[in-house]
Amino acid sequence: MNHGKVGEPYDYPDSFIIQLLGYMRAYFHLPYRQTEGVVISHASTKVPGIPHYSTISRRINKLEIKINEKLGNDIVIALDSSTGIKVANRGEWMQHKWHVRKKGYLKIHVVAVDIKKKKRILSLEITSEEVHDDGKMLNKLVDNAAENNRVKCVLADGMYDSNNRNFRYLSKSHIKPGIKTRSNSKVKTTTNCHARNMSVVRQQQQQTNLKRWKHSVSYGHRWMTETVFSSMKRMFGEHVSARKFPNMVKEIFIKASLYNRFNQIVYKHF
Repeated sequence: MNHGKVGEPYDYPDSFIIQLLGYMRAYFHLPYRQTEGVVISHASTKVPGIPHYSTISRRINKLEIKINEKLGNDIVIALDSSTGIKVANRGEWMQHKWHVRKKGYLKIHVVAVDIKKKKRILSLEITSEEVHDDGKMLNKLVDNAAENNRVKCVLADGMYDSNNRNFRYLSKSHIKPGIKTRSNSKVKTTTNCHARNMSVVRQQQQQTNLKRWKHSVSYGHRWMTETVFSSMKRMFGEHVSARKFPNMVKEIFIKASLYNRFNQIVYKHF
């Protein structure tokens, strides 16, 4: 490819090898040096050259990973409280034995989408551990999921009832709110939030009404997000190997993209 070329050599396109190496490194938990070694040992003699491990690292961290694929119209999405991903594979015994300071963790705010069909990840937001789980991520998560899809309903737990902005946002976007309100919630005319007041009325404190509301919005399917969290951790581990925050975010997005590809293969055959 570069033989006889004058000037800067051609780069490997992302679709040719870089994204594949990112997937391979995430699934097999390989450092960059070992990733380069695997490619060298399996590459054909026709490949003009193997990228250096530093080039692999730089190119992978520059990838543009998109997970908000097009699934269709009237999809129902579910989101849950964030899960934690450790920034180091350091166990509790190491911290206790050697008095090593805990390095902290990342928070993944995820949308597991289309509870009836695909069950894929459409939106991710990664924050540091200092960001409080007060439901402020709902707007960003739903906006990302709605870029290529028309969202019909959003299922979320009581944490997202922390303010009226979530209900106003969903009402303005013509999305049915499936957010569980607090058990002591009251209808308040001063808040001027009709969507939340209607949810409170439908979820009156009588147990029969609450069960009827859960059945009407399929609230029980919200467990899909827990399945996504569990599957990703069992596939890729509970920690990231990157050291810089932007690279940590990129690593998690690569893992989410690979999870969606595995999910696509499964639902294609069943």
